[in-house]
Amino acid sequence: MSDLTAVKEEVRTWLQENWDDSLSLVEWRNRLADSGWGVPDWPRQWYGRDLPVAILPEIEEEFAEINAIGVARSGIRMLAAATILEHGSDMHKKEFLRRILTGEDTWCQLFSEPGSGSDLAGATTRADFDGENWIINGQKLWTTSAHHADYGLLLARTDWDVPKHQGLTYFILDMTQPGVDVHQVKQMNGHASFNQVFITDATIAPQHRVDEEGAGWRVAMTTLAHERRNADGMNRLNRDSGLPGAIYEEERKEVATVMEPYKWYPQRAGRVDLVMPRAQQTGRIEDAGIRQEIAKLLIMSKSAEWTARRARAAQEQGMPQGPEGSLGKLSASNVARQASRVHTLISGADALLTGSDGAMDGLIAEVLVSVPAVSIAGGTDEIQRNIISERVLGMEKEPRFDSGPFKDVPRNVI
Repeated sequence: MSDLTAVKEEVRTWLQENWDDSLSLVEWRNRLADSGWGVPDWPRQWYGRDLPVAILPEIEEEFAEINAIGVARSGIRMLAAATILEHGSDMHKKEFLRRILTGEDTWCQLFSEPGSGSDLAGATTRADFDGENWIINGQKLWTTSAHHADYGLLLARTDWDVPKHQGLTYFILDMTQPGVDVHQVKQMNGHASFNQVFITDATIAPQHRVDEEGAGWRVAMTTLAHERRNADGMNRLNRDSGLPGAIYEEERKEVATVMEPYKWYPQRAGRVDLVMPRAQQTGRIEDAGIRQEIAKLLIMSKSAEWTARRARAAQEQGMPQGPEGSLGKLSASNVARQASRVHTLISGADALLTGSDGAMDGLIAEVLVSVPAVSIAGGTDEIQRNIISERVLGMEKEPRFDSGPFKDVPRNVI
């Protein structure tokens, strides 16, 4: 009997003996966490079974076979878990990991700032130690889900006398405390997915610093590596089973709440899936020039899909993060822009109209105003090109003007 067969039989037997759809969602997930089958690639000490990542799809099939619910995966929480597993202390793992898996805590990522979006190392949010606690002051922007988060992954500056990458420290911030003020930001596409977070004299206990003081950049790179690698799997992990029953309804409500800020993401990706039906319905498929643009889009989209599959396959084999993250991010921007162009060619002036007057009741207009975001969020196209040229192709780095102590570096004033 192969190891894979033995594992499948073991998880199948455990599910047959333990899956109970009469339990509450938290009760079931606590049982799942104790078993290790919820995240079997995690260490056995921390709710896993020390199994290789490559075996996860086989285990997921056993869950799907009997419609058993898995651990909570929606939103930022699994980025928090991955970061804590790699850099956190045993205290962090004991305090946070189980409640991440059960879905009892929600998280957000406090990285970007008004004056340093893609220049993450230029963060100016302060963390000053007063002898007992870290005192946090500053502002974060573009923070998804901050309005309902329990905890935030915070990058703050603790040393202004060293170069900017060296003066950052990574913290876990209690978002429910006084001094943390969250305001949703209305977008031009009508949604309000992001927040600005004003932090005034908020406190963080010393034990909620992640890794060493000054190691924030290294820890943040772990978070971002997982974010870029897993971005394409968001919808795949959160599909509605459509099954009746209280536990499934609880899961639907959880996913709806956590995934609400992301419901326009298919539009920012360009809605390539709508292109051929729209071209055929409108008769624009008969235009040879438009057919060429559609062909170009479909070629680009399929190439991006293969790149994402390669990244996913590498992850499943336990391989370290490669260039696929930045390549995939950059290709997604190119695909979205080409899709926006094609939708405009197909729909003409109707693409500019919102509501019932517009193409597809304004959905195409939403695509057009949402697409620019994909070239900015998670690192701009320019940042991705720098990463690819310098770290992958080994090209000479561009000249820098921000070396030396961060306190002496000229900065934007917002």
